[in-house]
Formats: sequence, structure tokens, C-alpha cells
Amino acid sequence: MEKRKVLVVDDESRMRKLVKDFLQRENFEVLEAGDGSEALDIFFAEKEIALVILDVMMPKMDGWQVCREIRNYSKVPIIMLTARGDEKDELLGFELGVDEYISKPFSPRILVARVEAILRRTGQTEAEDQILEAGGIRLDKAAHLVTIDGRNVELSYKEFELLTYFMENRGLALSREKILNNVWNYDYFGDARTIDTHVKKLRSKLGDKGDLIRTIWGMGYKFEA
Repeated sequence: MEKRKVLVVDDESRMRKLVKDFLQRENFEVLEAGDGSEALDIFFAEKEIALVILDVMMPKMDGWQVCREIRNYSKVPIIMLTARGDEKDELLGFELGVDEYISKPFSPRILVARVEAILRRTGQTEAEDQILEAGGIRLDKAAHLVTIDGRNVELSYKEFELLTYFMENRGLALSREKILNNVWNYDYFGDARTIDTHVKKLRSKLGDKGDLIRTIWGMGYKFEA
């Protein structure tokens, strides 16, 4: 299936990279712009942009101006990012046809979840994108449901995220650091042993299928089916 394109517009390169990394993990194609003028050039040059993530405070042309220009020609979903918490800004965003309004700092995983929700709402997400199947395990990301040979498995939120990450990276050796960065987020400063605790609980809940999560001694884990 062709990847859905998301245009990320922010003058902070670190912020763009953070958002881009999380979106690419969910199989999005990410286009980047560092200011409003560049964003409009990319938007009108590219075809089939599925969604725009747009920072408010930028040089040359701010997010409101970019939003107005895009709305003159397109109803593409727009998520506005802002460091402000001003209600007037939020109301202005919705008046301009903004679909979501997220204040910084935010969780990149929550942002990706909002992107997915908007695209589902606008009919741009294929149902099969949300289903992972391997070794008799079926994971439905949209319904947040795991079944093994047709039997429901009750997982905590983090156990579900961990299993999703393993299944999306089937056959790859994953270090504890990489798992922390992707499942617990970049800003997690806890002990890597928390992964071992969660893996132990996840294996237990998966029963015989828990053996699909192999330990790579001295490194981390690998999901093999």
C-alpha cells in the first residue's frame, strides 16, 4: 500500500525530527518544512498530502497565514502546534478550519494517535493497516485488542504497546535502549530493567506464544514467528 504523506512544518529542526521519527514508525511518508513559505511551496508542489502538522510561531510566515492559504484551496486535515495556551488562539484555529489543536510540550505518541484518528475520521486509513498477525497472535491497533487463536488476551496499555513494537519489528534484534526510546518515549529516564519486567508479564499473558519473544543475551529481545 502507498504510504500516506504528512507535511510537518516547524522552525525547530529537533522538533521536526522527533515528530518525523514517530510518524515514520507508523509507515507514514514525512515531508519537512522549516518555515511557512517553504511549507506552501511543498504543499502545492506535492500531490496527495494526507495531513499537515503546522507550528504557529514561525519566521517569514506564521502558522495562521499558512493555514489560511491552504484553506483557500484544500480541506486537507490540519493539526496546529503551539507553545501558547491562549483560548483566543485555539478559537482562531477552529475558525480557520483546524482539525486539532495541540499545545507544546506534547507526547509524540499522542500526536501520532491524533493523526491516525483524524485520518480514520476522514476515511484515509485502510483497516488492514491496523491489523498485525504473526504466529497465531492477532493484534488490532484500532480496537486495542489482542487475540491468540481466537481467544482474547487482556494486556495493559504498555504491554500492548510493547507487543505492537515487537510484531512491527518481527525478526529484528532490538536493544533495550531502542525499546525504551520507541515504547517508553525519548524523554523516559528510568531503569532499562523495566523492560525486562514488562516482557516477563507479557510472555506470561501470551502463554505458549510467549516463547516467540526471544531473549538476546547482553542486548535485548527479538520477536520471531
